[in-house]
Amino acid sequence: MPNAIPNVSLAQRAWAIRRNALRMGEVQGQGYIGQALGIADVLAVSYFHAMDYRADDPGWEGRDRFCLSIGHYAIALYAALIEAGILPEDEIGTYGMDDSRLPMSGMAAYTPGMEITGGSLGHGLGISVGIALGLKRKRNPAFVYNMLSDGELGEGSTWEAVMSAVQWKLDNLIAIVDFNNQQADGPTTHALAQVPEAPKWEAFGWHAQSVDGNDIDAVKAAFDTARTHAAAQPRVIICNTKMCKGIPFLEDREITHFIRVEPDEWARALAILDESRPQ
Repeated sequence: MPNAIPNVSLAQRAWAIRRNALRMGEVQGQGYIGQALGIADVLAVSYFHAMDYRADDPGWEGRDRFCLSIGHYAIALYAALIEAGILPEDEIGTYGMDDSRLPMSGMAAYTPGMEITGGSLGHGLGISVGIALGLKRKRNPAFVYNMLSDGELGEGSTWEAVMSAVQWKLDNLIAIVDFNNQQADGPTTHALAQVPEAPKWEAFGWHAQSVDGNDIDAVKAAFDTARTHAAAQPRVIICNTKMCKGIPFLEDREITHFIRVEPDEWARALAILDESRPQ
């Protein structure tokens, strides 16, 4: 598969992504670390199993595009881009600083490998539809991956994009929903009436899968199915993730959209992660 490196497992990649994110969070003493820890397994599969790209040429026309609709997840994507070699590790200490290429909310103009500016939630899937349609018209075989949040499923613009993707038969578009059941106003399932998500997307005409987003083998299989699905329709993978995955004392904390981490807890979290490094 693209960018798979012998003797480096996806579990090791996910571990490194979590560690990069924690190191960035420690720099500022804040960041959406709960989401970054939760989505690390999905990012590992994306960048080290599924996607085709060139680390030394992030603008390569043949690359698969990874569009981060959830701009505040930038800390998670930076962690993956560093592990992928698209960003240098020595920029971790600049996270959130003035003139840094790693602003707290992702911006395409600042960061190599950041395809879109996704701070206005609900817009990312529509942008990705446009990118996927453009690639189709240029006969470029690349895939477009759009990561969006469960909270964005309450945005009308998201469902307009869902319908547009079906209209244009965008079989080069793969949506990834991080369903961690948290948004700014509380649990996602309390915000709007929620039904099982996969059947809803299927009713709109998408090929839909729902997986445990922290089970790397399940995520890997879902990505493989999405890429090889034969029908001319867009695909979605709903990834049910656990906030703060991998750091038990944070996992056990009362979960909210923005996890409070005390100054002394960053080093503690890193120590726990280091003890659990996959072999």
